[in-house]
Amino acid sequence: MRVRAAVVQAAPAAFDRARTLDNLDRLVAEAARAGAEIAVFPEAFVSGYPKGLDFGAVVGRRTCDGRDQFRRYLESAVEVPGPDVDRMAKLAREHRLHLVVGVIERDGGTLYCTVLFFADDGAFLGKHRKLMPTAAERLVWGFGDGSTLPVLDTRLGRVGAVICWENYMPLLRMAMYSKGVQLYCAPTADDRETWLPTMRHIALEGRCFVLSACQVLRRSDMPADIPNALGDAPQTLLMRGGSCIIDPAGKVLAGPVFEEEAILSAELDLDEIARGKYDLDVVGHYARPDVFQLSVNERPLKPVVPER
Repeated sequence: MRVRAAVVQAAPAAFDRARTLDNLDRLVAEAARAGAEIAVFPEAFVSGYPKGLDFGAVVGRRTCDGRDQFRRYLESAVEVPGPDVDRMAKLAREHRLHLVVGVIERDGGTLYCTVLFFADDGAFLGKHRKLMPTAAERLVWGFGDGSTLPVLDTRLGRVGAVICWENYMPLLRMAMYSKGVQLYCAPTADDRETWLPTMRHIALEGRCFVLSACQVLRRSDMPADIPNALGDAPQTLLMRGGSCIIDPAGKVLAGPVFEEEAILSAELDLDEIARGKYDLDVVGHYARPDVFQLSVNERPLKPVVPER
């Protein structure tokens, strides 16, 4: 079976959900015109990875301005389910492609870095919340739990997502491999030169296709009235991209591309997965369950549980 896949390297209108969704409309249409059957968007695409923002926080103190910046960020986030999810589902249906989109999800007063999955008939398939926000991300994002670690059956194969530095969590990768992930989506904000070898390692280790999308983000894509520690000149580059598509042997099929908007695509031969597992299946014949075992808690963890 062959699948035409695309990773979309672009910027949102950060903190502006309506304009970002308009960008999503345009980019999905472009990917579909190029023949994509699945399109993967970057981490926190709707509506914004807050690169360079500190939300007025130092140890032991938060400012009034920082609290108001968080309020704006919260208001620009996506509720799941909700009308924004419905709009994305409609996009997938109209363009007949599977859609994987990084969003900032609002749940009550907490934000999560989340990936949403849609089938090509517009069905909302599920979500993955980032388990481990990195460093200062913990100021503004909550922690996901094991209840949103799906690998989803689609007509294109088994699709899952691991976000940014979650990809450096070996046990999380093992959990995804155990679920038979074939199209391993890696939305990210990591634009360093070390990202590509990480993606190649995962593809080789898991004998899966890796689809990684990163933003290309400039200061002008962020709110002009919120100070940015990385510079205030409009063309200051905050995130340079580096999106890529990798096959199960670790071969780079597309990318990386830097410093420009791009839609990268490649034809994936899913038979390469079986060919690769001939000599390496880390959850099968190359495992040693007599020595190593992984236990995964997939129950939703709630702070308030009524007694029954």
